[in-house]
Amino acid sequence: MPISSVPVGSTPRPASARPRSEVFAGFKDSVPVGLGLFPMGLAFGILITHSGLPWWSAPMFSAVMYTGTLEFLLIPMLLAAAPLVTIALTTLLVNGRHAFYALSFPLHRVQGRWARLYSTFALSDEAYAVTTGGQARTWSSVRIVSFQAFNHAYCVAGALVGALVGSLIPPRITGLDFAMTALLVVLALDAIRERRHDLPTPILALLAALIARMVTPGQMLLTAFGLFTTALLIRHFTARPEPARA
Repeated sequence: MPISSVPVGSTPRPASARPRSEVFAGFKDSVPVGLGLFPMGLAFGILITHSGLPWWSAPMFSAVMYTGTLEFLLIPMLLAAAPLVTIALTTLLVNGRHAFYALSFPLHRVQGRWARLYSTFALSDEAYAVTTGGQARTWSSVRIVSFQAFNHAYCVAGALVGALVGSLIPPRITGLDFAMTALLVVLALDAIRERRHDLPTPILALLAALIARMVTPGQMLLTAFGLFTTALLIRHFTARPEPARA
C-alpha cells in the first residue's frame, strides 16, 4: 500500500479549491471594469432595438463579435448596406491594435488549447490594460481567463438587458455613452503611472486625437487610430537601440 504524502494531522486540501479561489479572484478583478462594460452593453442593446433589429441579435453580436467600439460602427453600416470593402477596412483600422496587444499579452501563462483560444478571442482593451501591469504579472492561467470571461459576460448581459427594455428607454441617455470613455481614461491613467518612463506614447496618442478632431471630426476614431499607429511604427523603426548593460 503506498504511503500518503499528506502530513499526519493535516486535512487534505480539495484539488478544486485553488481553481475556485482563482476564479473568484478573477471576478473581483473584473468588477471595476464591469462598471464600464455593462453600461456599454446596455447602450448597444438599446441601439439594436431602436435600429429595428430583433432583440436577440444584441446579445448574439456581443457574444460572437465582442469588439466594443466596432459593434456600434457596424450596426449603421449593416443597415445602410455598406460595401464589404468598407466594413473590412473599418474593422482593420479599429481592431488592428489587437495585433500589437498580442505582442505583450501574457498568453504564454494561459494553459490549455481551448483556454488559449478563448483568451485570444477575448483579448480586449480592458483585458490587456489590466493583465499586463502591476501585480497582474503574476496572475495564474485560471485568473486571467476568468477575468476575461467575466468582462465578456458583462457586455453580453448589458446588451441583453438593453435589448429587452430598449423600447422603454429613450434612444439616447445623457451620460450613458460616457461610461466606456471614463473606464478607458482610468485604465490609461493607470498605465501611464505604471510606465512613467514611456511618456512619449500617451503624448502621441493625444496629438493623434487632436489632429483627427480638427481634420476629420466625422471620422475622428478611424483617423486617430491610423495616425497613432503610423506614429508608433515610425518611432519603432527610428528608435536607437539601448546600449547593453554591463
